[in-house]
Amino acid sequence: MKLSPTALAVLRKRYLLKNDKGKVIETPEGMLRRAAREASKPEKDRKRYEKEFFQMMKSLDFLPNSPALMNAGTALPQLSACFVLPIEDSMESIFSTLESMALIHQSGGGVGFSFSHLRHEGDIVSTSRGIASGPVSFIKIFDKATEVIKMGGRRRGANMGMLSACHPDILQFVNAKSKGGLNNFNLSVAATDEFMRAAKEKKSFSLVSPRTKKAVRKISASKIFDSIVENAWKSGDPGIIFIDEINRKHPLRERIEATNPCGEQPLLAYESCTLGSINLSNMAEKGKILWEKLRKTVHLAVNFLDNLIDINKFPLPEIEKVTKSNRKIGLGVMGFAEMLVKLNVRYDTKEAVDVAEGVMKFITEEARKKSEELGKKKGSFPNFRKSRLSKKYRAMRNATVTTIAPTGSISLIAGTSSGIEPVFALKYTRQILEGRKFTEENQLWKSGKYNKKLFVTAMDVKPGQHVKIQAAFQKYTDNAVSKTVNLPYTATKADVRKIFMLAHQLRCKGITVYRYMSKGEQVLNICPEC
Repeated sequence: MKLSPTALAVLRKRYLLKNDKGKVIETPEGMLRRAAREASKPEKDRKRYEKEFFQMMKSLDFLPNSPALMNAGTALPQLSACFVLPIEDSMESIFSTLESMALIHQSGGGVGFSFSHLRHEGDIVSTSRGIASGPVSFIKIFDKATEVIKMGGRRRGANMGMLSACHPDILQFVNAKSKGGLNNFNLSVAATDEFMRAAKEKKSFSLVSPRTKKAVRKISASKIFDSIVENAWKSGDPGIIFIDEINRKHPLRERIEATNPCGEQPLLAYESCTLGSINLSNMAEKGKILWEKLRKTVHLAVNFLDNLIDINKFPLPEIEKVTKSNRKIGLGVMGFAEMLVKLNVRYDTKEAVDVAEGVMKFITEEARKKSEELGKKKGSFPNFRKSRLSKKYRAMRNATVTTIAPTGSISLIAGTSSGIEPVFALKYTRQILEGRKFTEENQLWKSGKYNKKLFVTAMDVKPGQHVKIQAAFQKYTDNAVSKTVNLPYTATKADVRKIFMLAHQLRCKGITVYRYMSKGEQVLNICPEC
């Protein structure tokens, strides 16, 4: 295996097994053999599947999400990355969910919450004759609890906090990070089509009490939207989740209210999802896409991820029940930017958008074929007959099959560009592992084999092109797409506004922006002096 010094350092620190004294007792290949061995357990022909799973990962054609690599075959075999927990408007629900969050973080997962059911600040609490403190005060409690719990004992937990645009405390929520804090939360506004129209047309918008379901007051929708833009421009938070689009495309009848921490996995209450990503850089050669290799990898990866559901040790019985009722998996990609270089296509062109659509259409179609095959062989997910999929397919093993994750750690291990992002920079520093800095250089650029004009970096790409690439992938992705519109420091609030409006127009399921150096510290930094 060809692994960079950064990848080896991350593997040794967080992934490879250690003995009681903290000494690493496993090689990277040993880790992959362990994951392959566990993933093959549900199969009758275990040895064949174990060999094929191992070879697929060893060649870095595919890697599952981090918990599967870290935890498979250990005393804590929790293998999912993404969870959503419900929060109802009672102290019992709030603090029961807090406990559940702690157990999930301890097992290596990240959690998303909708705080939209909590009554607004100043509303009455009939049981105590007091007044409510509002959602933001409880988000702060969840953030403090997260501070002391590392995910799987290896890294601090990650959360997504969401609030409906029509909640009376929406402006307080949007401004929650303006003075710092809430470092363990991403924040996103759940924006409906009605809200987006009202913001575009500068119309008034009703804020509705979660307790009474009646309008509390009216406010200019553009005032809320301007505040979202202002804060996203300042620090990257909040993002926007287009909640109506998510539910329009959801194959199940129940309504989704929240996503996982990076926004790519919308889930029902108590649902979890296991993700994995195909390395597209390995699926292109001599200017052509290796379609047959990609097809075989998709089919094997779907089988791998589906098997993880059966061997997973879920942190809560409610999560096991809901997850196994729908059997959602999320197969995605990494290395898209490097694939484009190998195809002699610039990231900032219409041709790149066409490649994105074509590749993702193929992946999702092939993933569904494999899921249908598994459904006929092993049985469809229990809620199949109640789902919209039953109108089109005779069987289906998984309610969803594709998701585009950010692939921060696994793309680093694979030595390729993350997710569907452009190459961040040709040379840059990465600050990870409690502040250690690693200098990195794009290996395709370094090889000198490719035309230098093909290497378009994140901040060279115009904002609209970022969104068009995201929308192209979203068109053929079951779940959602994690993509950050990276902006130069000089970007304006007007730029952010246009990005948010374009994302809604192009039917993305969510959108996030980040203006370079808008936070004091960031993981990736351009390194011209390296």
